[in-house]
Amino acid sequence: MSSVLNVKLNKKPCYEIMFEKSFQALGPAVKELGFAGTKCCIITDSSVGPLYAEKVTNQLKKAFKEVYTYTFEAGEENKNLDVVRDALKFLVEHKFNRKDVIAAVGGGVVGDLAGFTASLYMRGIDFIQIPTTLLACVDSSVGGKTGVDFDGYKNMIGAFKMPRLVYINTSTLKSLTARQYYSGMGEVLKYGLIMDGAFYEWILENMYGIFDLKADILGEMIERCCELKARVVEQDPFETGLRRTLNFGHTIGHAIEKYKNFELMHGECVALGSVCAAYISWKKGMLDMEDFYEIRDMFVPFNLPITITDIDPNDIIELVKSDKKATDKGVSFCLLKKVGKAVISDDVTEQEMLDAIGQIHFTEDDAKE
Repeated sequence: MSSVLNVKLNKKPCYEIMFEKSFQALGPAVKELGFAGTKCCIITDSSVGPLYAEKVTNQLKKAFKEVYTYTFEAGEENKNLDVVRDALKFLVEHKFNRKDVIAAVGGGVVGDLAGFTASLYMRGIDFIQIPTTLLACVDSSVGGKTGVDFDGYKNMIGAFKMPRLVYINTSTLKSLTARQYYSGMGEVLKYGLIMDGAFYEWILENMYGIFDLKADILGEMIERCCELKARVVEQDPFETGLRRTLNFGHTIGHAIEKYKNFELMHGECVALGSVCAAYISWKKGMLDMEDFYEIRDMFVPFNLPITITDIDPNDIIELVKSDKKATDKGVSFCLLKKVGKAVISDDVTEQEMLDAIGQIHFTEDDAKE
């Protein structure tokens, strides 16, 4: 697989995304960035650290004079300001300066928190993304969005901070649980739905290869997702327009994520939110009914939920209103004009949201019927 994607901002090279099958090329790649004589702090969590911190350290020692590791307890509930404060303290205690570097080794939680820490320390130091989950490989490691949750509100505090390098080693995906792996498919399917109908069809045609983690298919899928996201980020790095389409499924999805106290994985919530967004798109006359039902049902083979119990639709609506995407005019929604074509709508009503949530909300009374 071994290939490189160049991400540009303002038509100038910003960073590379490297696609590899091992960590073997990591050390030489980082060395080329010119960090000789500086220190690096690996930020990871208690799940990923034992698996990969030593291997990454051995590679980074080829590029840095010293490599340290800061590990925090795994889990979305630890993606908060308290852990950021502790990480900053670790950097201070180990005398990191403005020329030193942070390397994020882990999934989306690690990457977001490490990047945000890098944006804060001494008004900003360089950082590297080394994603180890499918969701992080295809989405959160690319594009420079960093941040933490605040009082349970998803990514409410953050900053745009572009990495110096994204290094994707697809062999790390073999260590994921099935649930972690398929959570990433929520974001993969999103790219096809909003940007590339042909890619969406490719995903469905290669379903069994995706199930079996076939290296060539997995590599092609991840690289295509990164290409699509990079295309959007290059045009709209700070989410003032086009980049808002990447929030497809996230508006209601984030509200469900908070309501369920992060018991559901991010990609699972994105799937539920995508069903809601597709339903609203149908009811607004954009999608055909057949398209809506096909989109809904295609999450099922990838072990993603399309129904949920134990939620209060009105509470979900209130959480949607508190989302960072809400404005004085209302809530910004990404909807579908067709498979592969997204549109931003600022006129989705509360009733439309309630009707959409009704499509995924499975009650005890439903079970009795």
